[in-house]
Amino acid sequence: MVRAVITGLGCITPIGQSVGEFWFNLTAGVSGVRRITLFDPSDQECRIAAEVKDWDPTRYMEAKAARRAARFSQFAVAAARQAVDDAGLKIDTSNRDDLAIVMNTGGGGVDVIADSEKVYLEKGASRVGPFTVPAMAPNMASCQVAINLGVRGPTITSVAACAAGIFAFVDAKRLLDLGEAEVVIAGGAEANIIPISIAAMANMRALSTRNDEPERACRPFDLHRDGFVYGEGAAAMVVETLEHARARGARIYAELAGGAVTSDAYHITAPDPTGEAAALAIARALKAASLQPADVDLIVAHATGTPLNDAAETAAIKRALGEDAYGVAVTAPKSMVGHQLGAAGAVSALTAVLAIRDGIIPPTINLETPDPECDLDYVPLKARRTPVKAALAQGFGFGGQNGVVAFRAFNGA
Repeated sequence: MVRAVITGLGCITPIGQSVGEFWFNLTAGVSGVRRITLFDPSDQECRIAAEVKDWDPTRYMEAKAARRAARFSQFAVAAARQAVDDAGLKIDTSNRDDLAIVMNTGGGGVDVIADSEKVYLEKGASRVGPFTVPAMAPNMASCQVAINLGVRGPTITSVAACAAGIFAFVDAKRLLDLGEAEVVIAGGAEANIIPISIAAMANMRALSTRNDEPERACRPFDLHRDGFVYGEGAAAMVVETLEHARARGARIYAELAGGAVTSDAYHITAPDPTGEAAALAIARALKAASLQPADVDLIVAHATGTPLNDAAETAAIKRALGEDAYGVAVTAPKSMVGHQLGAAGAVSALTAVLAIRDGIIPPTINLETPDPECDLDYVPLKARRTPVKAALAQGFGFGGQNGVVAFRAFNGA
């Protein structure tokens, strides 16, 4: 196996359309949750979400290409271009075959499906856009990134629900280990804030309905949490072999040390309350990264703010780390950016790398009344300055898909 390092960062989020803006707001505890503006939510039980405001895809794509791309693909291209530029990575005919793309999603272009169905019903078949199918396809985020950047190596998409963004980095490490690429642009993208999604999840009783207090709605690990809040966006990172990074004199943010995936085999929506398979993913990720439980300084939790998920994740952490679980800081970015589904794990991975870079752990906002079942150190309300040498990012998806990826500080050796 090779050593893999992170050399470029990019993101589009509800609290920042650049890494600098995102990180400033995340560490300051700024919520991106507001009343929905992407459609009129007046008839919905849940009327809040964390949207990307004032989005202009033509900053990253030609107008014609942007019109043919779903919103999630636009986000993916933007995050990937930011990451490549940040890495100082030049892509041309000399290296384009040795680069790979892994840009995952949970739902793909569901907004395109919904909009096209409306056009079909209101205006007839002849008015449905000819690029509807390629726009809605989940693989199009990866493909649009490859087209935009001119990458001809492996171009992969895993549709792994809310764990998809974590799976991207597990797969990136595998591609490098197998020698199928020297550089992987990896991440996740999602744009799922549409009426049907909101209505369905609200009817499942999975969403917060704190419509009058949107900034306080997402409250992971709090006793009074009442569900998650939809978010959208993308995050991407350039992952490359240490040898390749050194050869081109790249700046290194952190090392991607390893990861693992497992399955609960339990239920289509609910997590296994014992956290057994999730704990197995944590343990296997630690083994892959050659880390011990006591080495972990930070866990960027999945932490959706639902009663079942937060309790199960807490159980999984304690099962995997034992008594060391009580010495680990745990943080929940979703308290500020909402649940970005297929992008969530990528944003969590980005958070882990930035925490290692700066020695700052973002807070879990809205954690005002701790749930007795959730008894770990969740860094409530305010960011914490402390060295972070090793961090885990976690993602757990519908159907019981679990992913954990481990990052550690790069020591130059």
